[in-house]
Amino acid sequence: MARKIAVSRTLAALRRSRGALRGSVALVPTMGALHRGHLALVKEARRRADRVVVSIFVNPTQFAPHEDFASYPRTFATDVNALTEAKADLVWVPTAQTMYPEGFATRIEPAGVAQVGLEDKFRPHFFGGVATVVAKLFTQVEPDVALFGQKDYQQLRVITQMAKDLDLQVKVVGIPTVRERDGLALSSRNAYLSAEQRAAAPTLYRVLKDCAAMIKAGETIDAVLADGRDVIVRAGFAPDYLEARHALGLEPIGTVKDGPVRLLVAAKLGTTRLIDNVAV
Repeated sequence: MARKIAVSRTLAALRRSRGALRGSVALVPTMGALHRGHLALVKEARRRADRVVVSIFVNPTQFAPHEDFASYPRTFATDVNALTEAKADLVWVPTAQTMYPEGFATRIEPAGVAQVGLEDKFRPHFFGGVATVVAKLFTQVEPDVALFGQKDYQQLRVITQMAKDLDLQVKVVGIPTVRERDGLALSSRNAYLSAEQRAAAPTLYRVLKDCAAMIKAGETIDAVLADGRDVIVRAGFAPDYLEARHALGLEPIGTVKDGPVRLLVAAKLGTTRLIDNVAV
């Protein structure tokens, strides 16, 4: 029978539990509604550190008023069972009041890779909320390593840069996207898709793979991406972007010679917004 996992709900409890952990510590920050992608992060965290802490916090500051904060899936009991089976050591479950108490007045506003016209163009509030909450989690948990999925690629680059810029003593590691058999990137928001939308959703990954293959073969990036956008639209998506960017700085890129290249896409299918990316 799996051992009972420790759950901390206050900073005092977290400090006691964190202080009892011996050896190196890995942190896997999540917003709950865990799926196989999250559990892959936990598995890799166990490989990289002696102890694993998983945070579950649906962060209100990264949602705009029109976004899905209130309806975001919350499955705490199921999540704890999954983390117990995955052999995590500690679950940190702060409240919004704990993270943002009365009088809270400090916010990180990242620039650089956070202001390149991708997610930031369509969600200008997002990376300030992400950077602030992740910095707090790093301070609270004091991990040696923190693991994030590559599906949220710009977010990964923002957090990596923030940790470097602020001299945070944590190694940020990106883990390859976990996918369904048809290629759809795992996401808690996939639950919002209707059956018809779910059948169309893997088009994003197929377009990314096809575009990457054509660019590798020497075709012009602009022409390839224009065709890719047309395919996405015909599949029923409303695209926000399909872009080729430098894999590190995320600046626009014209040829593979200016690489490494990352293709990134974001598009709405009905009311559900999906993102994905691949390396070229």
